[in-house]
Amino acid sequence: MTEINQWTRQLHGLYNQAVAKYKAGERGAATFFTTEEIAFLASIGLKPINLYDYAEDTFSTSEPDWDTVLLIVSARRDYFLHQMHGTWTTVAVRESDLPAKNEAIEGIEWLPRIIPKAEGFLSGALPEEIMFCCGGDRRFFKTNNVHPSDFLRVIWAAKGDLKKIVAFVKSARDQA
Repeated sequence: MTEINQWTRQLHGLYNQAVAKYKAGERGAATFFTTEEIAFLASIGLKPINLYDYAEDTFSTSEPDWDTVLLIVSARRDYFLHQMHGTWTTVAVRESDLPAKNEAIEGIEWLPRIIPKAEGFLSGALPEEIMFCCGGDRRFFKTNNVHPSDFLRVIWAAKGDLKKIVAFVKSARDQA
């Protein structure tokens, strides 16, 4: 089995396990994974809460689906391994650091909020109470015809250039 198949299969198994545990009434990311499973998640740049949140939302709203979770995690994994060289950050985004939910840039609501969330997700700086691709984020993605993983990769490539990010979102929205 190739490395890509190994990590994606292992992640898929943990995702399915988390959805099943949530469906069975188990709650709390701390109880969902063994020490070995937590080590695996850490090796690809994830915290247990990341997979728990996706399992919770998948069970509750059927979103995000597995394919979306895999693409989001793949972007984070690539950033973690290639940009951060497998080193975890000690910086944390705080809820109070995020712009208000109703703020807009060039008429694009939620964009000021989702940019630091995406940057925080890529760098592993989101605390447990902030989820990338939550319901509000998903509304933003649907409204603007943007896939969450594409947005992460644009954030990575833009390196803070707001004009590039806005141009990407406007272009995607116009293609809807």
